Amino acid sequence: MEVANKLVSAGMRLANNSTVISVCLVGSFIALSARSVKQQNKIEALEAEKDSLIKSNKATKQTMWDWKQQLYAEAGTDSAIVPLARLKAIYGEAPTPPIAVKEDSKSADAKFVV
Repeated sequence: MEVANKLVSAGMRLANNSTVISVCLVGSFIALSARSVKQQNKIEALEAEKDSLIKSNKATKQTMWDWKQQLYAEAGTDSAIVPLARLKAIYGEAPTPPIAVKEDSKSADAKFVV
C-alpha cells in the first residue's frame, strides 16, 4: 500500500511538472507534423497521377476520334461494308426512323379501363 501511495504521489508530481507537460506537447507536435508531411507527399503523388491520367484520357479520346473519322471516310466510299447512314445511327449522330406500330381500334378500346 505504501508503494502504491509513493507511485501515485510521484505520478502527481510528474503530472504537475511543466517540463513533462512540455515534452508531451512537443512529442504530439512532432507526431502530427510527421503525419502531415506523409499526407502531403501522398496528395502530391495523387495529383501527379491525376495529371497523368488526364493526359492519357485526352490521348485516348483523340485516337478514338481519329478512328471514327477514318471509319466515316471509309463508309462514304462505294465499297463500304456498312453504309454511312447506319454508322451515324449506331453512334447516335443521326435520328433513327420511328417504328410505326399498327393498332386496331378494337384493341385500343380494350386497353382503356376505368
